[in-house]
Amino acid sequence: MHSHVVIDSPIGPLTLVAADGRLTGLYMDAQRYRPGDEVLGSPGDENAEPFASAADQLDAYFAGQLTDFDLPLAPAGTQFQRTVWAALRQIPYGETWSYGQLAGKIGSPAAVRAVGLANGRNPIAVVVPCHRVIGADGSLTGYGGGLSRKRFLLDLEAGQAG
Repeated sequence: MHSHVVIDSPIGPLTLVAADGRLTGLYMDAQRYRPGDEVLGSPGDENAEPFASAADQLDAYFAGQLTDFDLPLAPAGTQFQRTVWAALRQIPYGETWSYGQLAGKIGSPAAVRAVGLANGRNPIAVVVPCHRVIGADGSLTGYGGGLSRKRFLLDLEAGQAG
């Protein structure tokens, strides 16, 4: 059974979704591919897990004090999508990879377009750092939460935010 809470952040309200004690979603408002409210489940207790830990870790992240999240995750997707999302978590804080590098990391160097589509469907924004993937030419390319949010997150991780 899914439940959700909404927390404030420097990039706007974030909706955290969980089931069975694991985070299944982290969505920004006005995010592309945001699920309908029926998928979010009932309102949850922000003091219960994993919401309390996620909120604490997100606060520390936005304060520039946390570089690696340690939360129980359960993103729902195809095996290929879950492989891409697992690879995203290997991108070091403060660094970026191109879609081609990401495709190479999962052993599918020709699957750049499919990797890009899976990246765009990442259901756990920020924690699974899809914002760290950029175009081969260094451009920001698309971001489900909007390019201004992507720039904010990359600047934060480069120590340039605030």
